[in-house]
Amino acid sequence: MAERCQWVHQELECLPRVNAAFKVERLPEDGIYFLYEEGELWGHGGNKPRIVRVGINRGNGNFQSRIAEHFLLDDSKMSFDVTKPAPHERSIFRKNLGRALLNRANDPYLKVWEYNFTSKDNREQFGKLRDLEHERAVELEVTGLLRDRFSFRFVLVQEREEREELECALIGTIAHCGFCKPSAQWLGNFSPKAEIRQSGLWLVQHLGSAGFCGQGAEKKFKEAIRRTRVWVQEQLVV
Repeated sequence: MAERCQWVHQELECLPRVNAAFKVERLPEDGIYFLYEEGELWGHGGNKPRIVRVGINRGNGNFQSRIAEHFLLDDSKMSFDVTKPAPHERSIFRKNLGRALLNRANDPYLKVWEYNFTSKDNREQFGKLRDLEHERAVELEVTGLLRDRFSFRFVLVQEREEREELECALIGTIAHCGFCKPSAQWLGNFSPKAEIRQSGLWLVQHLGSAGFCGQGAEKKFKEAIRRTRVWVQEQLVV
């Protein structure tokens, strides 16, 4: 699996790596994203960045909004109200970053952070436990972390079924690599989620998948990269 993990990383190198200064409207409507984190290196020789998260947009046409939810590009969503879910409720990635930050600080607010406030019943039952000022401070820390330390690449995949197939294969491939390991300083080492600590990925789903096991998915991935290169070149021309 290590060879395929190296192959995945290398195949993506022909695509631009986007930092937090990106314009969301310049992203595709559908695709797969690959997150990189400052200080986290692959294990295949040299100092290349390793992938720390793979994700997709589930609903067709909302890739841009999915990325925006992670990086919280819309500052208006930083307004807090106990009757509404917080930003980290719209992004499990933000929730996982917050978990690690709170756990590292031995902050008892972690218990409240764990509640799912997208549920109206939970908001009515446990909303009184929320400290909105403290929650805002954590959300701001998460946003700062994302904008300062994370970058990403993406590939265009229009069909949802294909996105899901490739996401599963990619995560399994990277998770099973015996060389790509987190650094001692990685924030994920403080995650209360054992899956994150053990995998070195900001993920809990698809970690046990078989990865790329045949030519079919590999061909689809290579074709998606080819399409993306053409799309990127066309965007630069425009």
